[in-house]
Amino acid sequence: MIAALFLVPAALPGREDPARTADAAAAADTAAADRPLPELVSFLQQVRERLHTDESLLDEYTFTERHIERELDAKGGVKKVKSETYEVYPSPEPGRTYRRLVEKDGKALTSEELVQEDRKHEKKVGDDSPDAAEERRRAEKRALSRRREASAIDQLFQVYDIGMAGRETLDGRSTIVLTFSPRPGVTAAGRAGKILKTFAGRAWIDEEDRQVARVDAELVEPLSFGLGVLARLHKGSRASIIRRKVNGEIWLPAEARFTGSARLLLFKGLRIDATSEYSDYRKFQVATSTDIQPDSTPEKLPEKVPEKHDRPDLDR
Repeated sequence: MIAALFLVPAALPGREDPARTADAAAAADTAAADRPLPELVSFLQQVRERLHTDESLLDEYTFTERHIERELDAKGGVKKVKSETYEVYPSPEPGRTYRRLVEKDGKALTSEELVQEDRKHEKKVGDDSPDAAEERRRAEKRALSRRREASAIDQLFQVYDIGMAGRETLDGRSTIVLTFSPRPGVTAAGRAGKILKTFAGRAWIDEEDRQVARVDAELVEPLSFGLGVLARLHKGSRASIIRRKVNGEIWLPAEARFTGSARLLLFKGLRIDATSEYSDYRKFQVATSTDIQPDSTPEKLPEKVPEKHDRPDLDR
């Protein structure tokens, strides 16, 4: 039963001496500057071949997600803080991932509250023995999810003018820095394309694995949801994503952050600083939608290397 499952925190390697690490990073930057950059077109093709949405990658892992939202005043001071921590049990079936709330505003849920969370999820997902018609519907949803992912990746390379800015060391690994900005006159198709067209920024691509290690982006035009009635994000808002290689095998999200101002339901204005942190990755197998079988060995999330690019520079 889902309620009996608990995540095992991933073991982290020992902390290195910061001064020695900084010296090593500086030496790596100097050596990297002497090497020629890769050819842009072939480099982007290799990146594209390895590109998947994090949502699809996370279908193979349980993990812990902590969300912290700070509401700010006009001067940037913190007015209110909300936090929630979830144990996440993904499902290959669209819409059936279980985000189990285990802590709210720094206070752990009681055993009774956890049971209520489990019952709500079980009620939501319904019968675990679908008939043929339900199996067909689920297969159609999976196919639709794959098409949407492929469309979003296509849109990314159609919407953006991408350039190569140089090479930098990030978390002890060599990365190629790309710049991206919306191409003038390009019409974005679909929801993903329209969202992408409102952002510009920089991306750090791991040189060895050709995987996205970090993205810093800024909203270059307002972004509306529900024709601007539900929400409207203002120009100048910033977003960042940090991804790391887990257990030497796969790149997964470590942190996502959004800072900026928004208007909700036409009236309420907000300034927010929201962060989502992802940890305790553990690979699992799903025999059925409720028979979750975690591997015995937790995945290891590499410890941060203290350096100048560890945290998003939101003022850049």
